[in-house]
Amino acid sequence: MTEENITHFPKAQHSSAQQELTQCAQALSQLHLTELFAENNTRFQDFSLRFEQLFLDYSKQRIDLPIVQQLIRLAEQQQLKAWIQALFSEKTINYTEQRAAMHWALRLPEQSVEFPELAEQVQQQLQRMYALVEKIHAGQYRGATGEVIQDVVNIGVGGSDLGPLMATHALSDFKVKTAKPLHVHFVSTMDGSQLSDLLHQLRPETTLFIISSKSFGTIDTLSNAQTVRLWLEKALGQQDKVVKNHFIGVSTKADKMTAWGIAPDKQFLLWDWVGGRYSLWSCIGLPIALSIGVQGFQQFLAGAHAIDQHFRSAEFSQNIPVLMGLLGVWNTNFLDVQTHAVLPYDGRLKYFAAYLQQLEMESNGKSIQRNGQKVTMNTCPIVWGEVGPNVQHAFYQLLHQGTHTVSCDFIAPIQRYNTQQFTYVENASALIEQHHLALSNCLAQSRLLAFGNQALDQSELDHLPIYKQYAGNQASSTLLVDELNPYSLGMLIACYEHKVFVQSVIWNINPFDQWGVEKGKEIANQLLPILNGQQHHLPELDASTQGLLKILLGK
Repeated sequence: MTEENITHFPKAQHSSAQQELTQCAQALSQLHLTELFAENNTRFQDFSLRFEQLFLDYSKQRIDLPIVQQLIRLAEQQQLKAWIQALFSEKTINYTEQRAAMHWALRLPEQSVEFPELAEQVQQQLQRMYALVEKIHAGQYRGATGEVIQDVVNIGVGGSDLGPLMATHALSDFKVKTAKPLHVHFVSTMDGSQLSDLLHQLRPETTLFIISSKSFGTIDTLSNAQTVRLWLEKALGQQDKVVKNHFIGVSTKADKMTAWGIAPDKQFLLWDWVGGRYSLWSCIGLPIALSIGVQGFQQFLAGAHAIDQHFRSAEFSQNIPVLMGLLGVWNTNFLDVQTHAVLPYDGRLKYFAAYLQQLEMESNGKSIQRNGQKVTMNTCPIVWGEVGPNVQHAFYQLLHQGTHTVSCDFIAPIQRYNTQQFTYVENASALIEQHHLALSNCLAQSRLLAFGNQALDQSELDHLPIYKQYAGNQASSTLLVDELNPYSLGMLIACYEHKVFVQSVIWNINPFDQWGVEKGKEIANQLLPILNGQQHHLPELDASTQGLLKILLGK
């Protein structure tokens, strides 16, 4: 650890900011959201913000103007501006792994004046990826038998799976037409269940596999890759051209890809300065590009870059990622809200909550500060969620009448079914009505969560039994996008990335390592030889693990 990577915050100032906010929280505890709205008839205007295709309404958060000002003051005292500058540089801010964290470089414009060398590095790989995408789309990429590739399977786990899966599903309306129908699939589970189901549906002759692994050592991914290799070779023979024509590799480790058999011209490279959960902007995003095309992927990158610029330049009071991060800190650290629900009102965002679980909890699920001391504040809340219209019929009961305080993000597109896309044209009017139904539910749920009984028809309150009443005062933000498209999705994801970074600065932790994840993999690798029968003696293990191993081995 170098001195530049450890911050020694001014203790008096830091304490002062916390004290002010603690006092604000105590005073606020007596106030309900209904009162906060009653006190300020411009509350919505005061606590909402638009930037390009994104609109953030945070008026239903349990805040007032002095609290926002104090949160911004806390950010200033934690040197957030300097940390943002450090992020957008080549400094080793991921100090535990001695790396920079430059995922933002993956979406630099091709002709970047500020970072020309980085942009050139990135473009070199992206252009190679674009060439492959266009070749597959044109029906010019063929398997070992000369047949056109029609199915592409992405084999990865964590960031190599969740990001591409989420974005591909989210942008399904923007799937491009190809010379022959092209289908993109995802496999991640190490138990083989996804793979087993999928292989029954595929023809070896027309299937291409992408092995996505930053380290090219992840046992989950390599196990699945080996299984499909055997499947291909059984059908097509053990010839070099089988592996050469049916496998693409995406990794930082060219030597490992070559050793596995992947041809150099089928290898796409990552950089150590990209964390797995921040990598969908790179060639890890190949499945996204295969789905939405080169232009769509470029729009996706452009949306994220627009947020990068906004995050770097906008005043904190007008900065969407900064405000999202600070509101999360306020809820977690001062209102003791330890769980956060992500609730998209659009079925295309089915995997968004799962994606954010990794982004937020793997990044900020830490308890040691940059200075080596234990944290003095709670860090990342538990992130969960699902598509809103579905879970209205499930866990919303807990949100409305349970005993837990939960903060929520509602996410919805303003327009849908308005573009002349695919099959929407014939049924557009009916589908638009359905979209309005989803939007009305989105607004209704956030309204009931915030205002409780006050959201009901007041005439029914007089005789309403207590079990049909609602306390309200559950805080939420609403994020609207003009339309869910490649550009706006890029913006949305980048907002959450930078929100995570803002919170890491306030909590003084490193959001770019994941030692807990790595250690779990390492211990699994120690136990695997025992289960495989390659090791017969049980090492010094705890009694529970020893007992379970004996049962699994039939002893």
